[in-house]
Amino acid sequence: MKSNVIETTIGAMVVAAAVGFLVFAANAVGVSGPEDEYELNASFRSAEGVSLGTDVRMAGVKIGSVSKMELNPLTYRAELGISIIEGIEIPDDSSVSVASEGLLGGNFIEIIPGASEFMIENDGQIEDTQGSVSLVTLLLKFVSGSGE
Repeated sequence: MKSNVIETTIGAMVVAAAVGFLVFAANAVGVSGPEDEYELNASFRSAEGVSLGTDVRMAGVKIGSVSKMELNPLTYRAELGISIIEGIEIPDDSSVSVASEGLLGGNFIEIIPGASEFMIENDGQIEDTQGSVSLVTLLLKFVSGSGE
């Protein structure tokens, strides 16, 4: 009988440790419960390196993610839907660009806030956008000497 109690105690400790590791991993990856969000829209000439779920950051802090991505058949531009955490207001003269984390890192959407007193409403459009810059294209221009 004593061995059953010991085995049960050890089993409970193993299960508790496994749950602790799962909670730690979820926090490290950034998994959290559903948050209230609102949608913004932006149109890019090139959204290379961006996909659904890509981080949206302001001042290096994640404030949302890309929730929709499609090609506009009339303008041939990438139309992105951006989910922003409720409570973070974006001035209506802000700009948004596709930025890179470095040579080997991935891309993210960066919002540079403007100075306007008026904020973009839910389902509003960010007008000032800058698409991604292809590293391969830049290298080819450098190698070929056609910097113009």
